[in-house]
Amino acid sequence: MSTVSTSSYAKIQFLQRQAASLLLYQSVLQNEVGMAFLELLQAIRYTDADARGSLQAYGSYFHALAAKNQNWEDYLINQILVSENPFTRLAQQEEFENIPLALVAAAQHDLQVLHSLCECSSASLSEWVQTVAHLPVSPIVWYTEQGKVEAKTVWMKQRLEAEAVVSLQNSDNWAETVEDLATYYRQFGTGLFAEYRALRWQDGKFVGIQHPDSMKLDVLAGYESQRDALLKNTEFLLSGESALHVLLYGSRGSGKSSLVKALLNEYSQRNLRLVEVTKSELQDLPIIVEQLRGVPQKFIIFVDDLSFEEDDDAFKALKVVLEGNLTARPENVVVYATSNRRHLIREFYTDRPAPKDQEEIHVWDTMQEKLSFSDRFGLTLTFEGADQKTYLKIVRHLAAKAGINISQEDLEYQALQWATRHNGRSGRTARQFVDFLKADLAIYTVKNNTSTQ
Repeated sequence: MSTVSTSSYAKIQFLQRQAASLLLYQSVLQNEVGMAFLELLQAIRYTDADARGSLQAYGSYFHALAAKNQNWEDYLINQILVSENPFTRLAQQEEFENIPLALVAAAQHDLQVLHSLCECSSASLSEWVQTVAHLPVSPIVWYTEQGKVEAKTVWMKQRLEAEAVVSLQNSDNWAETVEDLATYYRQFGTGLFAEYRALRWQDGKFVGIQHPDSMKLDVLAGYESQRDALLKNTEFLLSGESALHVLLYGSRGSGKSSLVKALLNEYSQRNLRLVEVTKSELQDLPIIVEQLRGVPQKFIIFVDDLSFEEDDDAFKALKVVLEGNLTARPENVVVYATSNRRHLIREFYTDRPAPKDQEEIHVWDTMQEKLSFSDRFGLTLTFEGADQKTYLKIVRHLAAKAGINISQEDLEYQALQWATRHNGRSGRTARQFVDFLKADLAIYTVKNNTSTQ
């Protein structure tokens, strides 16, 4: 039997009924923090004789918030922003006045419920646990200063400063913020696409990438014309114009993949998302494209190191996406693929027509389809192997960005020696050399300073 006061017991009952009454935003309470909160309310309401259940439930709640490094209020606000439900999905596509009134009313109801749960502070929960467990002092209250999440990217800064976020943080009635939230969903989207800039398709679903590659465009050098062509096509995508699918092919280590990854850091604040799809998952490509249709973000489907074997199902799936079918192609999706091969399907001498009986009559047609598959990409960018001039240009550029202060003659001599001993001349080799040189000079400086003290 609970030992909390009658008023506290009634308050807990009320909060539980409120949580159970959610119509659209149930997902807010369906992860670790939300479930820990509900389990704590239940443990306090029906505490056992020595209150161990309440203490354990409070520990789980504290741990869940600490792992997120968020206050209870900040957690609820963030979950509201990324919640996927009928209201948020429709708000992405329709003006607020076009959303059915019943859906708006349901959203307002849920926001009011979540606001009442928000007002159940961690301090109140700690005091209730102290009472039921007969503790001399209340358990430590988890607290971090509200709204002090570090904005590490322009994209994250935009999200944190959006009007809907400010409204929720300052409002005395979250139901009144419903129109600001609809505007937020229309601008930033919902679910994983609102929470992550980079994702991968894995086992039939999208998975967010917490720490995408930080490659920047200004680090890349040596292939300026290819870079400018890719930027122009990406601008078309972001502007709502018809963008082309792109094949980047050429020498290994020339920076093809790095260039695509750098687009994310250049344009994520303009709602660009990068979705990585491995060759083994390419058969799902038509499904992936349909799931991206109609959302506010623009998507680059990134396929790295592309090539196919004979009768590969992935080849057929990619062909459907590149060439289209009866379903209209979504304007917010393009495919950027990299390959070391100009002819993406492996061809063997035995595939060629020979003056003898063949199983297929029109074998030349089949072979030509294989050879011309790369032509189905609207734009093909070629990355030739780096000659000595290009290699040294990349080295000088990277060394300047890294702040390496040695003579140009010494830098170029060491760079050529490195290329000879390692993987030959390429952008990748240049980056490896500059990274090694930077670390080597840093260690030398530390040792030299230590020896002079």
